Amino acid sequence: MTDKDNTDWAHTGHASKERAEKARRLAGYVWQRDITGADLLELPDPARRKLARAAGINPPSTDETWTLVADLLNEKDAWAARNPQHPAARREHADEKILWVKPPVRPWTAGP
Repeated sequence: MTDKDNTDWAHTGHASKERAEKARRLAGYVWQRDITGADLLELPDPARRKLARAAGINPPSTDETWTLVADLLNEKDAWAARNPQHPAARREHADEKILWVKPPVRPWTAGP
C-alpha cells in the first residue's frame, strides 16, 4: 500500500516487525498442531484465516506473512528433529491436525 508520496507502508521497518511478530505467534500455534510449512501453504485462504482466528490472531492479509510462518515451521521442524528429547520439541496438540489438514482420501474400490 502506498500513499501520494509513494511510501510503501507495508514494507516499513515497523510493518516488518509487526509481520514477523504475527508470524512467530501463528507458527507457535500451528506447529503445536503438527502442521508443516508445506501443509500450511497448501491450505485454501479461508482455512488459513480460520486457523489464524482459532489462534486468537487477526488473519494476515498477505501471502508474505503466511510464507514467513511456513519458513518458521520448517526451521522449528528441523530443530525438533535435532533435539527430540527437548521439552519444546513436543507437540501438545498434534491430534488437532486432522481438523485443519485432511488426509488424502483413498478411492473406494468395489469388491469382486
